[in-house]
Amino acid sequence: MSTNLPEKSLTVSDIRGRKGGVPLVCLTAYTTPTARLVDQHCDVTLVGDSLGMVLHGLPSTLGVTLEMMVLHGQAVMRGLSRSLCVIDLPFGTYEESPAQAFRNASRLLAETGAAAVKLEGGVQMAETIAFLVARGIPVMGHIGLTPQAVNVLSGYKVQGKGADAQRILTDAQAVSDAGAFAVVLEKIPQALALEITKAIAIPTIGIGAGPACDGQILVVDDMLGAFADFRPKFVKRYAELSKQASQAIEQYAAEVRSGEFPAQAHSFGQSV
Repeated sequence: MSTNLPEKSLTVSDIRGRKGGVPLVCLTAYTTPTARLVDQHCDVTLVGDSLGMVLHGLPSTLGVTLEMMVLHGQAVMRGLSRSLCVIDLPFGTYEESPAQAFRNASRLLAETGAAAVKLEGGVQMAETIAFLVARGIPVMGHIGLTPQAVNVLSGYKVQGKGADAQRILTDAQAVSDAGAFAVVLEKIPQALALEITKAIAIPTIGIGAGPACDGQILVVDDMLGAFADFRPKFVKRYAELSKQASQAIEQYAAEVRSGEFPAQAHSFGQSV
């Protein structure tokens, strides 16, 4: 583990206190092995509802259930020792009322051990955020492109262009005022992200929002190149695992068919 990272587990207060400081490093994780890798380098590990698309092949995040988030949240927590774990509230588990949100958020935290929940929405979710925070549940907000509202937004388009910028800015202020400890800004113009970051008291975490945010987050599978054909503009690939894995599996298949594998080095002899 890198010696410049704190040994203790990071807290919500630690993350909130990084406003304007060293940028926050955040990635998703959905499994124990990935969590162990991420934990060495990241301040926040998000168990995102993107797991529905990344791991389960769903067409969007809308089909993700609370039970799925609990299962993957438990797996991720087994792999973390220092990174703050935040877990998404899935679609349909918090929008109805603050009471519904509290019931499901408290279950997520109790059954996974995660430190906080993340929910999507700005002004319309401010009351719910305040309700949760007042009852001991830390909340990370998420505004701009909100994938759970993909049908209303008519796709995964950049939000906050032109006159629409004021809506996003108002959402950001509402989330901050309601007591969220940080907010994700997804797929908005970088100038707007800069304005929001300067205007609100809590850290902004960008994904497709430019370099001015207080931190950055990506889906770990995207930045590792786990999917050959998925290349969103805001993702830098740091590896090409899909290509490497395909080559390895091709070689394995060829060696099995030729009889080259397993060799004696991979076999057991008769006991003496």
